[in-house]
Amino acid sequence: MVTLVIATRNAHKVGEIRAILGDRFRVLSLEDFPGAPEAVEDAATFAGNATKKSVALAEWLSREPHPGLCDSPIRVMADDSGLEVDALNGAPGVHSARFAALDTGRPGNSSTADNNAKLLRLMADVPPEKRSARFRCVLALTHVPGPEPGNPSDGCQGQESQLRTELFEGTCEGRIGLAPSGQGGFGYDSLFAPAGSDRTFGELDHTVKNRLSHRARALELLRSRLIGVD
Repeated sequence: MVTLVIATRNAHKVGEIRAILGDRFRVLSLEDFPGAPEAVEDAATFAGNATKKSVALAEWLSREPHPGLCDSPIRVMADDSGLEVDALNGAPGVHSARFAALDTGRPGNSSTADNNAKLLRLMADVPPEKRSARFRCVLALTHVPGPEPGNPSDGCQGQESQLRTELFEGTCEGRIGLAPSGQGGFGYDSLFAPAGSDRTFGELDHTVKNRLSHRARALELLRSRLIGVD
């Protein structure tokens, strides 16, 4: 069984990933590794941020002893995702999680309420036919080499030059509503209605969302790749 370590502490995201991937994989997260470093997400693209997070965690796992972890194929996965609104020239984009905080200069992510309020404020005069948007997700999957023979308690023995990263991308087209609707999901879900639906991700059942979402589409590509891994 492939062990997949997800470079996040976001419980909503981990639950969504587990539900989409199914039980063919052992899924762990940063909650299982309290000493793991967190990469600074300062890249200009989703792919850049996802790769930084995945490689940083893979390098740490390859150095630190984790008995029992590296006795099976191990892959580190990180995602960077966000909302791209056409009327805002693609914003908030890579700044989706800290959209409101950009106005204050404070570090860290903003609350969902603050991010949604800022988005609605900026789009107050945008008519329905011009409220097109999409969620985009890029997944970085880094392959970590196994332990050296005869040294199972050591780290996974990966060197930076041996770490190999693949990228998988998924998008979900839709539109931004005039007001939040629905209590489900997280982030901008209560404002985003996927194409072909008159309900937001916040209103749709999670099983429906997990078929339509940007993350689901990227994960399906990643899942197909993992199933083919020896």
